[in-house]
Amino acid sequence: MEKPTKNRKQQQLFQLGGIVLILVLINLISSMLFTRFDLTSEKRYTLSPSTTEILKDLDDIVFFKVYLEGEFPAGFKRLQKETKELLDEFRAHNKNIQYEFINPSANENIKERNDTYQLLVEQGLQPTNLQVKTKSGLDQQVIFPGAIVSYRNSQVAVELLEAQMNVPPEAVLNNSIQNLEFKFTNAIRKISRKKKPAIAFIQGHGELDEKETFDIANTLAEDYIVDRLIINEKINALVKRTLVDSATNEYKVFPKYAAIVIAKPDSVFSGKDKFIIDQYIMYGGKVLWLIDPVFVSMDSIQRQETTVAVQNKTGLQDQLFTYGARLNENLVMDLVAMSIPLRTGQIGNQPQISFFPWYYFPLVTPFEKHPIVKNLNTIKTQFVSSIDTIKSVAVKKTILLKTSPYSRVVPIPAMVSLAITREEPNERFYHDPPQTIAVLLEGVFQSDFRNRIPPSLSQAKEIGFRDRSQPTSMIIISDGDIIRNQFHIPNGYPLPLGYDQFTRETFGNKNFILNALNYLTDGSELISIRSRELKLRLLDKTKVNNSKIFWQVFNLLTPVVLVMLIGLILIWLRKRKYT
Repeated sequence: MEKPTKNRKQQQLFQLGGIVLILVLINLISSMLFTRFDLTSEKRYTLSPSTTEILKDLDDIVFFKVYLEGEFPAGFKRLQKETKELLDEFRAHNKNIQYEFINPSANENIKERNDTYQLLVEQGLQPTNLQVKTKSGLDQQVIFPGAIVSYRNSQVAVELLEAQMNVPPEAVLNNSIQNLEFKFTNAIRKISRKKKPAIAFIQGHGELDEKETFDIANTLAEDYIVDRLIINEKINALVKRTLVDSATNEYKVFPKYAAIVIAKPDSVFSGKDKFIIDQYIMYGGKVLWLIDPVFVSMDSIQRQETTVAVQNKTGLQDQLFTYGARLNENLVMDLVAMSIPLRTGQIGNQPQISFFPWYYFPLVTPFEKHPIVKNLNTIKTQFVSSIDTIKSVAVKKTILLKTSPYSRVVPIPAMVSLAITREEPNERFYHDPPQTIAVLLEGVFQSDFRNRIPPSLSQAKEIGFRDRSQPTSMIIISDGDIIRNQFHIPNGYPLPLGYDQFTRETFGNKNFILNALNYLTDGSELISIRSRELKLRLLDKTKVNNSKIFWQVFNLLTPVVLVMLIGLILIWLRKRKYT
């Protein structure tokens, strides 16, 4: 009787040792081989190839200081949790990713806490006020939902919370979580990139000057070398020519700039300047066109209350038509519009200012799924015109921005008067469909000078004239003011792009321009991360309230019943075995 018992104990010890050995081997193999299984339908825990490629190239520590620590409502706790999980996923791919979660309000000393707040604002993070439930009631809490990313001697601020108008808080938080990977990956790319690409603002044709584009140029300077270029009919202004083979006198031509920006010109481009831009595109150059086909002066309206909208002659419309888009000579009015301040009276020495919707300044909320505009805040525009796309097999057209369904198209010449602010709009006139005001063109373009090079452009042979482009892309926007910043009244310094000092609202203009240039210069790989969609699975509040008692009783009794049932089954099995 004693021997079988001893053998059974040895067998059990061998089994235990085997299990321990298998677990040790599994741990050793898993430490050497990295793999994860993402069973979610939208693959929310799988990093994109662009992200993994950027993480793979990191050779030094990237440190994230995330200011999302403290007592938050459930939504912000979810943002905190998702941020931590994403950084853990980054670190699983590269051990150089390190992070720390910080509560900027932890310091009880009010002066030191305010100094911390001021430092974070200077570094580029914006505060958000929250109402938090406490034992004594509701308390106001200042949080900074963002991160400071550091790499060697460089750092960049990342806002984690999306600013979106007329969007429910749950959707805003979900959109913020959707964009976490793009924001962090883009931040790592910015600070770890060894060489910045160059972009140029074209000047010399009445384009917006340095002051009018001060904020966007400063922001772009963090990622690009920003030049201002007067073409002045110089044949090699936008392309470089390198000798490849001296024996055959063969040259290679390539663009000098990753992209050029043509922002609100108001005078005619010479044929030679147009040709230089055309050949820049033919050799793969990218262009962000911000062209007003109609000229209207807001200054004239404020002085005289009435002005006339006329054609803005730049000579570029025919060229853009060749590439695949037609800028229509009209004005788009929209009931969803900016409000402008107007003087309505005076009390003593103080003028009385009231705000009125100005239907010539449409507010455009992007609903397209393209990553350039996905989840962007509302964009403010001024005196926009509609754009039609032209059929072309080799060019893909993607609409980026449209006005609302309450639009009205007014052909020019047209009278523009402040009198409309004193009248209720007749909605029967605002029945036109949404009008396209921004479009992305991608593909192979035909030269605007194909089969018709003028004699004055005989130097075309110097750069090797092309009548069809390499695969490239351009973005056409029928509003030059979309990139122009306001100036502070009365001090006159430039304000952030998208901020309106009259309504004190911040619109999505800056992010739109940054996304557009990022897409043109870096391609679709990185920015395509923004197209990822995480489904917002919210509980039905009405259903929850109606069945609240049932689920409370169910959750209370179910564990007890299960434990009792399992106990009864075990007793029955024991009796059956030993009876």
